[in-house]
Amino acid sequence: MKTAETNKLSGRKQNKSAVEEIAQIVFTICASFTILAVFSILLYMFLNGMPALFKVGIKGLLFETVWKPTAAEPQYGILYVILTSVVGTFMAVLIGVPIGILTAVFLAEAAPNRLAAVVKPAVELLAGIPSVIYGLLGIMILNPLMYKLELALFKDSETHQFTGGANLISAVLVLAIMILPTVINMSETAIRAVHPSLKSSSLALGATHMQTIFHVILPAAKSGIFAAIMLGVGRAIGEAMAITLVSGSSVNLPLPFNSVRFLTTALVSEMGYASDLHREVLFTIGLILFVFIMIINILMERIIKKGGNMDA
Repeated sequence: MKTAETNKLSGRKQNKSAVEEIAQIVFTICASFTILAVFSILLYMFLNGMPALFKVGIKGLLFETVWKPTAAEPQYGILYVILTSVVGTFMAVLIGVPIGILTAVFLAEAAPNRLAAVVKPAVELLAGIPSVIYGLLGIMILNPLMYKLELALFKDSETHQFTGGANLISAVLVLAIMILPTVINMSETAIRAVHPSLKSSSLALGATHMQTIFHVILPAAKSGIFAAIMLGVGRAIGEAMAITLVSGSSVNLPLPFNSVRFLTTALVSEMGYASDLHREVLFTIGLILFVFIMIINILMERIIKKGGNMDA
């Protein structure tokens, strides 16, 4: 009897070991495909984006401000386009991230169940709306309001170029709304993942509910919140269709009421008819955008790791 039971247990262990080995092989293959995809995209962007950088020159491309790719003497300066992407993304994150985190805190810690049952689906619905719909709503609602504000501020100005409300402010507000679902959902998940004992201990020591939220729960959930911010930044800097409709898509200095062009809108606006060197420069813009996203991811990873080491 003992021998039979021993053989049975041994067989189970062997079967379990075989399943684990197969699962490990499958996971390794999937991870390898992911790494291969990233390196393939990186290689493709470098092969197609670097030639224009050498033909036009780093100074002529990255540090010049005139963009006239179809002129008799074409110029490919994208400094204003880069600045617009940086400034627009920063402003959108500055507006959207605090609102998103506070909304997540409200849903996880303060909202009554009935209210949370209404707000939560609304946030998820925001995530499912196509970006072009945000752009159409921006054209119909936001741009007319911006145009009225523009008229009120610059009606006596002889130098201001009226854009019909399509400007940097409109683009920033649309981007801020679009990153909310990502920031809210991931931040709420991170907050709910904090162990209940931390909250109970803080309350037992005499801290108020608000003190516990901002001094205990949020610091404990900061890794997940930083990940939410990282994805929000990626969504903002990579968005194209919505801001193409509301930004005006002109190459100008990124001032609030100027019609502006982002890196993504440059690709969307001109890739359809570009050819030769013009097309190569657009690939260079795509390469710059790719590098920006990589830098953001690396910085965020370091911030998260640094925070984890400090906690340890």
